[in-house]
Amino acid sequence: MSNTNDSNRVCQILKIEKPLIQGPLFWLTDAKLVAAVSEAGGLGVLGPHAGQNCLPKDDNERAERMRAEIRKVKELTSKPFGINIFHSGQNPDVQLELMLKVVYEEKVPVAVVVHDGPEIAEDIIKELKAHDVTIVYRQITVTPDIAIKAEKAGVDILVATGMDEGGTLPNHNIGTFSIVPLIVDTVKIPVMAAGGITDRRTFNAAFALGAEGVFCGTLFLSATESRASQNVKEMIVKTNASDMDFFRCIPYYYRSIPTPLSQKLVQMDKDLKTREEISKAMNPMRNLKFGMLDGQTDVGYVSVGLGVSMIHSIRTCKEIIDDISQDFKP
Repeated sequence: MSNTNDSNRVCQILKIEKPLIQGPLFWLTDAKLVAAVSEAGGLGVLGPHAGQNCLPKDDNERAERMRAEIRKVKELTSKPFGINIFHSGQNPDVQLELMLKVVYEEKVPVAVVVHDGPEIAEDIIKELKAHDVTIVYRQITVTPDIAIKAEKAGVDILVATGMDEGGTLPNHNIGTFSIVPLIVDTVKIPVMAAGGITDRRTFNAAFALGAEGVFCGTLFLSATESRASQNVKEMIVKTNASDMDFFRCIPYYYRSIPTPLSQKLVQMDKDLKTREEISKAMNPMRNLKFGMLDGQTDVGYVSVGLGVSMIHSIRTCKEIIDDISQDFKP
């Protein structure tokens, strides 16, 4: 596929200038970050608990908080942006219906649907399509069979994620630059590459393998506009892939820049504790906030992908996007 936006289907479908999506980073996103990414030509995405500093008291408050953050994005940019819809096959999300209602009422143009079940989230796909929402679909563990089913269900863009990524890892040991051509050769809809893409070289390599865009999370944790604490941004700049802790959890695997908690979790894994025991000690939502938003790395963890090796400075979203996509011809 030509590396230009006049023929790039991701740009055409999402109505953006550069084929790049900022991954939904839970607490670490807010209107400021999302608008900055969209203004720089990519697609910013609000993640769960975007802009918040504490858990909501109930599902209604969670949905209304997201509505308020969506409206803040609209005040900062007129360009397209998205919202993360996380649909868990392991633990169905009871607030999903309320969040979808907000998406429809606020006319959010793009939904990044992330699903961790063994089958596709067909019910959510059908509902979003019925409301004319553009769907970027990311099954945590993507396979050719899953890709075909997602295409048939009507998703607009598919994300192929390799083990190089940060956050919740796939349940396979296939790297990004192996999974991308496998999925590209399976479907006709555009595929975006996710996992370990943080510089010009990895951006271009994704296109060489047939991807028509990139999906980047760790890259934007180090951005000036990111909500990640300053000490975490400095850790990201200093860390490389060989430094990381890796351990089992629910649903599959996780990695972290070494902290006391992550080292405890690694030891629990070595001691053959169950995934449930490890995940209970990990306490993902709580300790991600403590470690990455609050900067309490003595009690939390710091989840990043293997592309951390190529992040050498704290820059604005515009500087990051201009640099990584410098060979993309508008």
